[in-house]
Amino acid sequence: MNRLFVVNKPIFVSSNNYMYYIKRKYKTKKVGFSGTLDPFATGCLIVATGTFTKLFQYLKKEPKVYRATMWLGVESKSLDLENIVSISDTKELNLEEIREVLEWAKQKHTYYPPKYSAKKIDGKKAYELARNGIEAKLKPITTDVYDIKLINYNHPFLTFEISVSEGGYIRSIAQIIADRLNVKATLSALHRISEGKFFYNNQEPLNPYDYLKIEKNIFLGDFKALELGKKLKLDDFKIKKDGIYLVESKNFNAIIEIYKKKVSYRLNRLPKEYKWRQNLMQK
Repeated sequence: MNRLFVVNKPIFVSSNNYMYYIKRKYKTKKVGFSGTLDPFATGCLIVATGTFTKLFQYLKKEPKVYRATMWLGVESKSLDLENIVSISDTKELNLEEIREVLEWAKQKHTYYPPKYSAKKIDGKKAYELARNGIEAKLKPITTDVYDIKLINYNHPFLTFEISVSEGGYIRSIAQIIADRLNVKATLSALHRISEGKFFYNNQEPLNPYDYLKIEKNIFLGDFKALELGKKLKLDDFKIKKDGIYLVESKNFNAIIEIYKKKVSYRLNRLPKEYKWRQNLMQK
């Protein structure tokens, strides 16, 4: 079964473990997801089964929009609810000051990912090293904060909605905001609302070709050659500049790459929209 859809990941379950439930529900072994959510986080998680698991890198998944709640006066090793080390009273903040700091946060930020994250260091996940007391040397990353707005402030809880580029860590950005406000804080809740045009809608099947970030090219040659995976020529395509393209044939779709006047397959014999819909209806 080939299917692309969005699940609403529940709290306190890892993204990987949630896939066991998806496999049982849809009675399929080949399941994948994109954009890992922390166990304490909930919300939009893009899931694919079958052949569509190969399409994740070609999907447009930003901006990513989250709703986050900071718990002021709390310190945590993992910057969330899982590894709290202290809770203390803290002064109430001025609303105008909060809005000013959130406005300031709308920029490009370079920072270190959380030590308790799935980032790999020499083949091991950072959180595995952190749990064993091993100091991990993470490389800094850069995240664009496109927009951020205050949703609610009921001391000591501050809730905001934030739109960021792919690969950002909201736990770390919350720490940047807390430092600017001169308070200690950790995230007490995190919900991903959407990724690009992806949002939760009762796991309704989606047409993956409506969500690609690559351009469509027109194939001018013999469709049989394309569908059989034969060698392709640059003259077979309407667009000849370097790039990665979606190409439609009579029975299948393909993703090809043009580089230095040479054409190569990235993916071939992808099911066309009407075929995978028929498959789902039969299921």
